[in-house]
Amino acid sequence: MTLQSADNQPSTHEEVAVSMQNVTISYGNAAAVRDVFCDIPSGKVTALIGPSGCGKSTILRSINRMNDLIEGCTLKGRVLFDGVDLYAPTVDPVEVRRRIGMVFQQPNPFPKSIYENVAFGARINGYTGNMDELVERSLRQAAVWDECKDKLKESGYSLSGGQQQRLCIARTIAIQPEVILMDEPCSALDPISTLKIEETMHELKKSFTIVIVTHNMQQAVRVSDETAFFNAETVENRSGKVGYLVEFNDTQSIFNSPQEQATQDYVSGRFG
Repeated sequence: MTLQSADNQPSTHEEVAVSMQNVTISYGNAAAVRDVFCDIPSGKVTALIGPSGCGKSTILRSINRMNDLIEGCTLKGRVLFDGVDLYAPTVDPVEVRRRIGMVFQQPNPFPKSIYENVAFGARINGYTGNMDELVERSLRQAAVWDECKDKLKESGYSLSGGQQQRLCIARTIAIQPEVILMDEPCSALDPISTLKIEETMHELKKSFTIVIVTHNMQQAVRVSDETAFFNAETVENRSGKVGYLVEFNDTQSIFNSPQEQATQDYVSGRFG
């Protein structure tokens, strides 16, 4: 099934890219994150922050059904994209991942040339336009064209770590998704490469909706328009903790005038 709204018309809720409605995600019998309600806005950068183990990455991966690849992982509730529940039985998860791309924590270029890294996904998705133009445009949008335009036939592994991550962003862009998910994309990078990725995100949000998980509070302030703060609590009669959404607001409000004491404590460095 293609991802169309329920009445086969484009969604009229253009301001919301993804709506999570009472989402609880479990591994086996244990909930990892529970009762999440939030609307992720279109055309903006939304940051997911919170201490380790609070379910940020689990929530992020649920948006393009990457958790389907983890044995025993189940989701209750609804994740709506263009008015369609992404977990409806008629929805193809491969199509979900084409429309909602992902950039991982560690750069993971394919063992192919720089050119083929970008072209490969577009080609298998049936792209019939000018491939040279698509590759250049994607590399430019990912702010890595000038560094690799003269060595497109060289391996993607020949690039530095920061360049590899921007190559992975270009690869994601090339299949023309609507949403880009980023799971701590700068955690393995040096400060200069991190700054380039952040500058790239500011440009990309002109064309894409971006959701990023970050442990770097300053990064959340620098790159995001909206911030969701997750926390975790101990559950009686079981080991481990369960994550939950504490507060979701524009980034300036979260960091300067949060509504919840737990948010204030976290953003001021009292725990986490």
